[in-house]
Amino acid sequence: MGRALINSVMATLASMMAFLQACPLPVFLGIALVVFMKLEYTVDMVIPGMEPRDLGFHCTRWVHRYLASHPLLNSILAACNTAFVMFQMAYVLWTLFVDRRKRPAVAILFMYTFRAFLGYATQLPVPQDFLGSGLDFPVNNASFFLFFSGHVAGSVIVSMDMRRTHHHDCGSVVGFLNLLQSLRLLATRGHYSIDLAVGAGAGWACDHLAGKYEEIQQKVKDSPQDSSIAKNGVLR
Repeated sequence: MGRALINSVMATLASMMAFLQACPLPVFLGIALVVFMKLEYTVDMVIPGMEPRDLGFHCTRWVHRYLASHPLLNSILAACNTAFVMFQMAYVLWTLFVDRRKRPAVAILFMYTFRAFLGYATQLPVPQDFLGSGLDFPVNNASFFLFFSGHVAGSVIVSMDMRRTHHHDCGSVVGFLNLLQSLRLLATRGHYSIDLAVGAGAGWACDHLAGKYEEIQQKVKDSPQDSSIAKNGVLR
């Protein structure tokens, strides 16, 4: 009886180890769920009138203090960030009009459309310690606080397109610059952490939506009915 119980326990442990090796991600996510559920019920809510609690702001507070005391450096970094955004815009236009590939442009249009709706629906307060610059884009920080971050989402779309077209090194560089951009946006209080996280997810999602759109367009183009329309110029 005791030996059978031991064998059963050992078999169960072996099965658990096999599952852990075969599916580590679900196990990790399950552990994370338990941890964050505990945090959810133990962390106090932010009361009205207080500044929002942001972990990214806390982690970059020393960078914020340094940039606040060096406004010239803050403006230089803003100019570099604006140049990075302009590069992304130029890349999307190049792929559309020169390479004749519309997926990045469609993804950008999806992204900014969703951002307009969400940004209008939820307008977060401007952080008191925001470090603005006349060299930021958009001008006068007109939409910096729309939820979510278009800077991050656009960078993700461009990086994914570069990797898809086998320009992996360029995609990695854009991804790295996106990380630096995110650090700057947090340090200058230009976006909340949630803006950046959702921006990255939105960029990924909009790229895939653009891919689905292309697939649907190709199916319509290749359908027999469409061929008949192209041949005869009329619907049958």
